[in-house]
Amino acid sequence: NAGITRDQLLPRMKPEEFDAVLKVNLYGTFHLTQAAARPMMKARGGRIVNIASVIGLHGNAGQANYAASKGAVIAFTKATAKEMAPRGVTVNAVAPGFIRTAMTDQLPEKVKEQMMSVIPLSRFGEADDVLGTVLFLASDLAAYVTGQVVVVDGGMFI
Repeated sequence: NAGITRDQLLPRMKPEEFDAVLKVNLYGTFHLTQAAARPMMKARGGRIVNIASVIGLHGNAGQANYAASKGAVIAFTKATAKEMAPRGVTVNAVAPGFIRTAMTDQLPEKVKEQMMSVIPLSRFGEADDVLGTVLFLASDLAAYVTGQVVVVDGGMFI
């Protein structure tokens, strides 16, 4: 669930900024999934829930690195779901929209106001809004759900 941003317009983005975001957001998902895969497949069951972002589905100016990393998490989730399903392991992703966190609290007020204006539920999400979806996907209630991306964004991208 680790994630970082290094926002910058593409012409100004340094390769180190691109790499840093991929290393945390994508490679972190890879390393954790790889570590869990063998024991879960051996046990013939388990649930993996990756955290992506709506930015990985829709993109966002100034966030080419973040969008690429979260889009890659989505593709990674789908591929590993196909690999692990025969052994009873489900792999899904949650794509949150604007959720109040330490990372989003640092955004300028103008950006926050702009984001609020496009959220039909007229509020920013809370960590518990994402938690409910994660708990569902990790439970036996979602035993027949795999390779899916569940968007939790207050209707921002409908």
